[in-house]
Formats: sequence, C-alpha cells, structure tokens
Amino acid sequence: MRAGVFTIGVSLVLVAASLFFVLDYRWTRHFHLPARQRLQIPLTLPPANATETHFFHPPLRTQGRDILDARDKRFKLASVNWYGASDEQFIPGGLDVRHRSDIARTIKRLGFNSVRLPYSDEMVMDNPIIPAFLLEANKDLIGSHALEVFTAVVTALTDEGLGVIVNNHITQATWCCGANPCDAAWSNSQFGGLCRVTQTEDQWIENWVTIMTPLLNNSRVIGADLRNEVRGLWGTMTWDRWATAAERAGNRLLAMCDDWLIIVGGTSSSNDLSGARHRPVELQVPDRVVYEAHVYSWSGWGSVRGMYSRRSYESFARSMRENWAYLLEDNIAPVWVGEFGTTHSPNEGDLNYWVNLVRYLKEIDADFGYWALNPRKPRANSEETYGLVKDDWETPLLDYRLRDMLHLSDNKIP
Repeated sequence: MRAGVFTIGVSLVLVAASLFFVLDYRWTRHFHLPARQRLQIPLTLPPANATETHFFHPPLRTQGRDILDARDKRFKLASVNWYGASDEQFIPGGLDVRHRSDIARTIKRLGFNSVRLPYSDEMVMDNPIIPAFLLEANKDLIGSHALEVFTAVVTALTDEGLGVIVNNHITQATWCCGANPCDAAWSNSQFGGLCRVTQTEDQWIENWVTIMTPLLNNSRVIGADLRNEVRGLWGTMTWDRWATAAERAGNRLLAMCDDWLIIVGGTSSSNDLSGARHRPVELQVPDRVVYEAHVYSWSGWGSVRGMYSRRSYESFARSMRENWAYLLEDNIAPVWVGEFGTTHSPNEGDLNYWVNLVRYLKEIDADFGYWALNPRKPRANSEETYGLVKDDWETPLLDYRLRDMLHLSDNKIP
C-alpha cells in the first residue's frame, strides 16, 4: 500500500512539474518574441464564472519580502487602479455607466485579486453630495455624499472577494501629478494661503481616520497606501522626513485596526526607496510595512542613463535594483509596484519599457498594481489611453498588457 501511494505521489509530482514546465515555456517563448510580434498574439478570457482569482484568508502580514495571509500562504498582490475619487468628480469613475458590482466582477474576471482605490483630501474634507447624473447606473446611491459612495464601492469590491487598498492620492481634487507644489507632499500649510486646499500633517492623518472608519469591520480592506508620489518642492523631499510622517500616520491607523498593511511609497514620485536601506519605516505593530514603487516609461528622468523608455534591459534592471528591488533580493520587506502602465497602441519606447519591466517583474516575482482600469478620465471625459476596458466599463481590451499581467499573476490563460 505504501509503495503504491509513493508511486502515485511521484507520478503526480512529475505531472505537476511537467505542467509547470509547459506553462513556463509557453510564457517564455511568447515573451522573447520581437516586441511588435507580441502585440499580435490573441487573448481570450475564460467565461466570467471560470476566472481563477487567487483567494486569500485575511488578515495579512509581512514576512521578509512576502505578504502572507492568515494561513501563512503568500498572497501576491495582482492589483489594478480604479481612480476617480481623487479627481474633480469625487467618486470612482464609471458609476454613471455600470453598476459598481458589475465593475467589481469585471475586475475579478480580468484576473486581478485586489484594487488600489485613490481619494483626495479635498473629497474627505468637503464630502459633497454627488450629482445624480454621475450615479445613473447606481440609482440606490443617488443623494449620497462622496464618502458614502466611496464606502459602497469598497463594499462591492470586497463582496467579490477582492482585496482593497485605499490610497491617499492628492490633496486638491484633480489629476495627479503635476508641478503644483501644493500637492507634492501630504501637508502644504507652509505655503500659507497660496494653496486652494490647505492642510497640516495632523489634518492629513485625521482625513485618513475619517475615510477608514466606515471600513473597520471589512476584513478585505487590506491596506492603507499613505500618499501617492511624494516629491516635495521640485523633488526636494528627504526620505527621513517622509518616513517619520509615515510612521505617525501608520501608527495612528494601526491603533484603529492592527490588521491593515501600511504601504509607504518612495520619494521622487515613488521612484526612490534607497533610503529605506539605512532608515527603514518602523511601526508599533510589527510585520505591517509594505514599500511601494512606481515605474513608468518616463521614469528615470534626471539620470544620466535617461528615461526607461530608452534603456537597455541591463541598465533598467540596475536602476530597479538600486531604487527598490534590493529590498526583495535581500529579503528585507515586500515591495509593491503600485503603478505602472502603458498604452493600447504603443510606440517603440513604450514597448521597450514594457518588455523590460514585465521581464523584470517576472524574474523578481514582485507584487504589482496596473494603472489603470478606467477607459476615460473625469476631466472633459478624455480618453484614458492606459485603460483596460472599453467605454461600457465591461468589455476588456484583450491585448498584450492583459496577457502579460495574467502571466505575472500566475493566472491560467487560454
């Protein structure tokens, strides 16, 4: 009997190993095709009820470079950004077109297991009633304030089994991120009355308390992404100043719920986490810090090596290692690449950046968050060329981006 079980066990291991080799070979073969040829590879998503989205058991914690769930199983963040609450309309995009639960199901079907949901401080402080036309497909929310809509969207996402990471994106409700110094950091009171929306560090923390309080009992709200793309005035923000503020905010939030992950982006618009090597963020609750990096084709500005759209893979990989990937390689802490993205119709620079980034994310097995789901931007309803769905907020753009991200998240692809 034992010999039979052993034989069966060995056979299963060999079958599993063979399957892994075949899937890995399929991905590697397609990955090393010429960039333009990769654009032509067709992608068909499985039926809506058949998509495998990795399930997790909250709460989450960190161990070395990994995020683990309550059963000590790694939970790799395969996230997408759904923006709008940080912009002028104060709510996540698409609620005039599609019910929030339908959008949540679409996100899950695309293979993502979590959503980064940005908000602005102005949205929290003003908390306006949302015009009815912006909620045309969510009539049960008509008459609601912005914070009520935000909470309802979070609930729709978590009801689908998705994790939610709340992100403080910007102070003034507008597209991020421009050259306006009023939005370059978490507080701007040093500018006096020059900023349209002024807040102190204390106000920033209180805004966090306000937006997270209704979410306290939702176990699939997994983290607080403390601030988007900190950079200071013209890129002068020091890591120590930001890390100190992040510790204040993180400890305040963990006093509310010690299960939340506290996500801390790098300086220089989330490009640079090199300061964490010698000055890590340390919280009163251990195993909660996740670092965040953003990587775009235009990142790398200010370097003699130039923007990432122009880099060789070796130069690109060296920059990743210097800026943030050492935290993974040395098993120090998790790093979530919380924003990256490119267009449905890329130029050569876009493709060079994308191929290099996806190759690197695969090799280092990093957590990631794509920017963005949205087909349109709130201001002037202009096209979001990085979007993953069509204007109906349901039909996916089945292109090279989704295919590569399904491979990165280890979801099954046809």
